[in-house]
Amino acid sequence: MGTTGNELKPRIGLFGRRNQGKSTLINFITGQEIAIVSAEAGTTTDPVRKTMEIKGVGPVVWVDTAGIDDEGDLGALRVSKTMQALAQVNLALIIFSENKFTPFEENLVKECRDKKINFLLIYSKTDVHNPDDEMITRLEKKYGQKVYRVTTAEAKHRDELLQAIRDNLPQTAYAHKSLLGDVLKPGSQVVLVTPIDSAAPEGRMILPQVQVLRDVLDNDSVAVVCKETELAMQLGRMKDVDLVVTDSQAFRYVSQVVPREIPLTSFSIVLARHKGPFEAYLQGTPTLSAIADGDRIAMLESCTHKATCEDIGRVKLPNLIRKFSGSEPQFDFISGFDQLPHPLQSYKMVIQCGGCVVTGQQLESRLLPAMQAGIPVSNYGMAIAYMTGIFDRAVEIFR
Repeated sequence: MGTTGNELKPRIGLFGRRNQGKSTLINFITGQEIAIVSAEAGTTTDPVRKTMEIKGVGPVVWVDTAGIDDEGDLGALRVSKTMQALAQVNLALIIFSENKFTPFEENLVKECRDKKINFLLIYSKTDVHNPDDEMITRLEKKYGQKVYRVTTAEAKHRDELLQAIRDNLPQTAYAHKSLLGDVLKPGSQVVLVTPIDSAAPEGRMILPQVQVLRDVLDNDSVAVVCKETELAMQLGRMKDVDLVVTDSQAFRYVSQVVPREIPLTSFSIVLARHKGPFEAYLQGTPTLSAIADGDRIAMLESCTHKATCEDIGRVKLPNLIRKFSGSEPQFDFISGFDQLPHPLQSYKMVIQCGGCVVTGQQLESRLLPAMQAGIPVSNYGMAIAYMTGIFDRAVEIFR
């Protein structure tokens, strides 16, 4: 997954069997030729994405997917891509027609419910296959929601679907929520500590730092940005400091410089509390004290990037875990929404990055299987704070 900006927009995906009208429907809803339409089953292969503005919501990313009944070795790969796309959407449109609601559609509903993804049931091509009222009623009773009957020949169906999408797209997917709004008050002074090393992007700050800086300004507070080497001098110049937010890798040094009476946390912990399963992180992080030789740890990165010798998730954090535990665990590094290379139950714990390039729903959906399986989860910043001995201090302001 890249960091193009689309990841932070809500995603709406179309799912169903081949030749059920998914591509036609997405073109109909958006009013654009996003997807190739053909009578030949299996025209759509890899997921196709397109950004469009929805009034009352803002920009959303539409995702057209391959049929979940695709066949053969290549078809199995396409289905796998489709199911990966399902885990990333905020709203799933399950498309069916020909008066057939098969185990394929039933499995899609089950996956949505298991992953806590809102979904709509849409009977398409009603002008070609007149829907069986008895079947529709049975489905509505079984799943407790309306089945939308749609034909692209009726413009009113477009408005009806867009309204249903607005009603069912979780507000958390598009409504802005302040990172620190309940912590800061107008005029608060916040020091942001941003180390510059080889892992930092050339000529700019990393995204979590930018997001927190913007949020401080949005809350009518004052932000002072400095490197850790200038922190002591800067604190000495300021009369009042209400909060210090540091990059997690500088936690140990910064915690020694910042007086105990000044609240201290990290960019990663701010994001973990903003969009991650924060309570699960609080409970799962102490598992680091029980790591032993051979334990397998999954390191989840929401973006893809070139690792360096100072990479926090692939180098520094694993080294810190080895030193803290006095053991040699095994680490698997998984980027974006790639699949785990080993069975889920083989992992001792899962550690997630801050997730600055994904939505909260996408991040929680990524961690949900582990949480449901009872596997402890943590976050980069919270793990570092715990092993640095300042875990309670770093989360205190949010408790």
